[in-house]
Amino acid sequence: MMKTLRHFYFDIFFTIVCLMGAAYWGFTHGGVTAMLSALFITLVLALMEISLSFDNAVVNASVLKHWDKFWKTIFLTVGMLIAVFGMRLVFPIVIVAVTADMGMREVVDLALNNPKEYSAKLMAHHAEIAAFGGMFLLLVFLNFVFDDKDIHWFGWLEKRLAKFGKVDAMSVFVAIIALMISLSWVDDVHEPAVLMAGVWGILIYMAVNVLSAFLESDDGEAVDGNEVAGAIAKGGIAGFLYLEVLDASFSFDGVIGAFAITNDVVIIMTGLAIGAMFVRSMTIFLVEKGTLDEFVYLEHGAHYAIGALAIIMLISMRFHVPEIITGLIGVAFIVASVIASIRHRKHNSPNATDG
Repeated sequence: MMKTLRHFYFDIFFTIVCLMGAAYWGFTHGGVTAMLSALFITLVLALMEISLSFDNAVVNASVLKHWDKFWKTIFLTVGMLIAVFGMRLVFPIVIVAVTADMGMREVVDLALNNPKEYSAKLMAHHAEIAAFGGMFLLLVFLNFVFDDKDIHWFGWLEKRLAKFGKVDAMSVFVAIIALMISLSWVDDVHEPAVLMAGVWGILIYMAVNVLSAFLESDDGEAVDGNEVAGAIAKGGIAGFLYLEVLDASFSFDGVIGAFAITNDVVIIMTGLAIGAMFVRSMTIFLVEKGTLDEFVYLEHGAHYAIGALAIIMLISMRFHVPEIITGLIGVAFIVASVIASIRHRKHNSPNATDG
C-alpha cells in the first residue's frame, strides 16, 4: 500500500496546497459559505478531470513505457508545467484574447473580475475548440483500430478494420468525412472557423508523424506507419510533442465542461490542475507496475474511450452532452477492458483447463 502511495505523495501535497488556495480565494470573496463552496467545487472539478482523463493516462503509459529516464523526467517536469499552467490556465486566455481581439492583460482582468462574460466569450468558440480536439483524438483512435495488432479485443470487428489500414491515409480520409458532416451542425457564420480548426487538428497530428518519420529515418528514406509509431514510442521530441498535443486535446473537454459547473476561473484552474497532476502520476504508476502487460485489453479500452470522446466533441457542436455522460462512457470502456483482460488471463493461464 505504501509503495503504491509513493507515486502520489507529491500529488497529495499539491492537492492540499491547492485546496488551501481555493479556501482562501473563496473566503476573501464571500466568507465561510463561499469558502466551503469553493472547496467542494474544486474537489468536484478534480474528480471530473481524473475521470475524463484516465483513458489519457493509459494511452500515455502505452507510449511512455519504452522511453528512457531522461524523457520520462522531461514529461513529468516540463510536460507537467505545460499541462497544468499552459493548457488549463494560459490557453483558454489566449483563445479569448485572439478571438475577441483583446489584450492578454485585459482578458486576465476580465477572467478575474467578470468571469461570466469571460465564460461567455470562451463558450462562443466551443465549436472551433471541439473541431480541433475532436479531429486530433479521432485520428488517434482511427490509427489504433486500423493498425494490424497482435491482440484483438473485438476480434471480429478489429480484424476487418485492420484491412482498411492497408489503404494509405485511410484514417485521414475518414476524419475529413467526419469533419464535413459535423460542419452541417454549425451555422454559416461559424462554418469557416470550424473548418479551419478541424483542418489544423488534422495537420498537427500529421505534423507529429512527419517529425517522427524524419527522426526515425536517418538516411531520408521513406518510412511506413509502423516505423513512425516506433519513433513516437521511443521518446524524444516527437514523442513528447505527441503526448502534449494529446493531453491538450483531452484538456479542451475538461476546461469547457468546467464552466458548466462554475464561472470562477481561479477555482476551475485549481481543480483541473489537481486532476492533471494525478493523471500524470497515474501514467507513471501504470508504466512502473507493468499494468498494460498484465491487462492486455486496457489499451484497447482507452482508445475506444478516446474514439467516443472525439465523437462526443463533434456532436457537442450542435447538442449539449452532459459531462457525466462523457466521463461514464470513458469509465465504462476502461472497466470493460479490465474485466475482459482478467478473463483473458484466467483463460490463458497455465492452470486453465480446456473447458
